[in-house]
Order: sequence, then structure tokens, then C-alpha cells
Amino acid sequence: MSLEIALLDGLTATLIILSSVIFGTLSFINARKMGAKLLYYAGAMMIFIGLFWLGPFTEFLSVLLFNANLNPKSLYGILSYVWVAPAIIVAMYLGSELLVPDKKKIIVGIYAILGVIFDILVIFFNDQSFNYPIGPEGTGTPGVDLINGEFVRTFPAFWLVALFLVSVLIFESFGFGLKAKQATGELRKKFVFLSVGFTVFVVCGALDSILSLPLAIGFVRIVMATFALWMYLGLKT
Repeated sequence: MSLEIALLDGLTATLIILSSVIFGTLSFINARKMGAKLLYYAGAMMIFIGLFWLGPFTEFLSVLLFNANLNPKSLYGILSYVWVAPAIIVAMYLGSELLVPDKKKIIVGIYAILGVIFDILVIFFNDQSFNYPIGPEGTGTPGVDLINGEFVRTFPAFWLVALFLVSVLIFESFGFGLKAKQATGELRKKFVFLSVGFTVFVVCGALDSILSLPLAIGFVRIVMATFALWMYLGLKT
């Protein structure tokens, strides 16, 4: 892996984290000014989702500053995916509050249980949940090339994260898109922004874990960095 590819990997992960923290913080500020509860949840969700890239960001800094990969390698997966549980809980709360508020407790309860199970697998069954090749196809040089966290596709952690992505796509991307068709004016535009934001997250999140070409991953992450902006635009008023 060349220095340019390592920089692309690290800087795009940094971009996602920064954009999520910035727009998440703006949501907190506006929520306080307006007394808008949903903006607090939206801000938290943006930050949690941005932290999905904390693993590659930390790995990049470790190699850049200390010429050493993360040790143990399981830190990569834990730093990246421990945020899945709070993110899916807040996302489903936000979606159910806007779309089906009478079913909110049931929906959030189900995904809270699944989220906790996922985090248990990531933390306590990390070696079974992930592979950590160094460089493309595991042919890289330790301390020079970056490790990657790849789900073991036969282990339940992979199927749970796939379920979460599909759920967000159906419940929120399609759900808000349907609401946009039913609404008019400014409200319709807000629902479109929310639908686009969640679609960007699902598609880019899935592609980031599948693609192996560095330039393709870089492009996907740049698009992913717009997720928090779409969410902020959809909920700021």
C-alpha cells in the first residue's frame, strides 16, 4: 500500500468523523435554542454513525505517528462497530417517532435488544466476527500498510449488521421517501432530505465494507461525508 493510498484511507475516514461531529454539534445547538427534542436525537445519531470510521482513523494515526498497526488488532473492529447499537437505537427511535409513533416502543425495544447482542459479539467474540488483513488481500507490510476490518460472513455479527442496514433502508430511506410523496411544500423537501441522508448512509456503509479498490473506497467515503448534512437539513427546523 503506497503512502498516497494510506493517506486516502485515513483522510477520508477523518472527513466522515469531522462532518458528523460538526453537524451533530450544530443539531445540539439548534435543539437547545428551539427546544426541539428530535434534533438532540438526530445530533447523537450523526455522531454515532460518524464514529463507525473511528477504527480506520485510529489505525491511520498509529501507522503515521508510530509506524505500528493497532495492537491488538481487535481494537479496529471494536472502535468502529461498538457504536452500531446506540446508532441503530437512536435511528429507529427517530424514524418511528416521525413515521409510526404509536409503534415506537415496540420498534425501539426490538432493535435495542438486537443492538446489545451485536455489541456483545463485537467485543467478546471479536476474532470470530472479523478478519484483519494488512494491506490489499493481506499482502501488506506491518507498520507500513494499514489493516482492514472485514466481517466474517458466516458469523452472526455480519447478519445482524446486514439486518440493520436493510431495516434502515426500508423503514427510513423508503419510509421518508413515501412521506415526501404524500407531503407538499417545505415539509416534502424535509422528507426528501431525510430519505437521501439515510440512503447515502446505507449504500455507502455497505460499499465501504465490500469494496477493495482504494480509489473507489475514497469516493464512497467522500459521498458518505455528506450524510450528516442531509440529516441536518431535514431536521433543522
